[in-house]
Amino acid sequence: MIPGKSLLKPLHKSHYVKGISTLKAAVIFGANASGKSNLVKAIAFGRNLILKGTKSDQLIEFQNFRLDSKSLVSNSRIEYEIQHKGKNYAYGFIFNKYQIEEEWLFEINKKNETKIFERNSKNQIGFDLESLLKKNKNNDEKQFLQFIAKGTPNNQLFLTEVRTRKVKENVSDITDLLNVIDWFQNVLNVVFPDDKYKLGVTSELRDGSKLQSTFEELLEYFDTGINGICLEKIDFDSVEMPSEIKKDIENDLKVSKKEDGRVILVSPENMTYFFSKIKGKIIAEKFMTKHKITGSVKDTKFDTSDESDGTNRIIDFIPVIIDLLQGENVFIIDEMERSLHPNLIYDLFDLFLAKSGNVNSQLIVASHESTLLTQKLLRKDEIWFVVKDKNGASHMHSLEEYNVRFDKEIRKSYLLGRFKAVPRLGNRDHLTVLP
Repeated sequence: MIPGKSLLKPLHKSHYVKGISTLKAAVIFGANASGKSNLVKAIAFGRNLILKGTKSDQLIEFQNFRLDSKSLVSNSRIEYEIQHKGKNYAYGFIFNKYQIEEEWLFEINKKNETKIFERNSKNQIGFDLESLLKKNKNNDEKQFLQFIAKGTPNNQLFLTEVRTRKVKENVSDITDLLNVIDWFQNVLNVVFPDDKYKLGVTSELRDGSKLQSTFEELLEYFDTGINGICLEKIDFDSVEMPSEIKKDIENDLKVSKKEDGRVILVSPENMTYFFSKIKGKIIAEKFMTKHKITGSVKDTKFDTSDESDGTNRIIDFIPVIIDLLQGENVFIIDEMERSLHPNLIYDLFDLFLAKSGNVNSQLIVASHESTLLTQKLLRKDEIWFVVKDKNGASHMHSLEEYNVRFDKEIRKSYLLGRFKAVPRLGNRDHLTVLP
């Protein structure tokens, strides 16, 4: 998200990197089935294709746009423009279910761009690695890069092959490739409505830690009624879960290089368990909340399954806030407002934007929550609308494309349909099957 012409709310813009700044937040509005979730899914698909790849004997699994006969047989295209490690990159690929047709990586600045590599299945050369080869003048390194490129399966991304074939250990300078891989692996986070984002900073949670204090401060701030949190030690064998999952946990802890390595599991009942290995023994802990008992100095402990959906949603998002404010994180969240009071979702945004002055992070949300539709909270270029055309294809445009004063409240205009991204209801008089 690149800033538009507005000079308002300058703290909503990230620090400049090679002449380019980005917006720290964006909210995407639209009617049901307008395409908001599909946008989030597309971002996640590209990330998963890079990090997980495709097996040599499998098709690339994705869903074409099915409402246009041409789209069913044409190629699809995804491109990401990212900031990471002091550089700006454009990375993308064109593909179908059988193969990667094209793939590219450019470093981009305000006035120019530099090719890092390019791949084209229709080109007899296949790969243009000239820039990478210039940085690695040793013949063995050049040959290794060319070998990896030539050996990249048709249905696999070159970036995936670099990540899985230990190129870093055999080539001295592939910094740009590693930067982009690191962004997808450690910066980009995609959260869907049923996801539990507790695997990031939560893995560092310890009784008496600063993270615990931060959790408790935020739970009090959001008026959850929770007096504190703790990790209750329990017997590993008493944890109710399938035996095959327990075996997976044991194996994960065995291969962990850290003595205090942790595995986190969120059960279907919404209880969070921490498993660690100390002196060869598996230690199981359960995340619990504490509440004051009226007329007593003691607290009582609740399982998170005893808390309301809204409280659990806040518990899910506290690690998101912490990660965002630590900097260098991008969160794409679908339906963030689910189970949250409108005032809470508003304040989550406001809190992040108020505290993020010195960090470069980005929060992008697809939402129906119209209380976010205010210029008191967001810039015009941070408010986006998704509209589906008569053929079923989705298109995005921002509030900045409209002649709207900076002090005008826009929520009512949106609900009345001025910005288009609302349901187009039919004529109820034409309903014949209802009494």
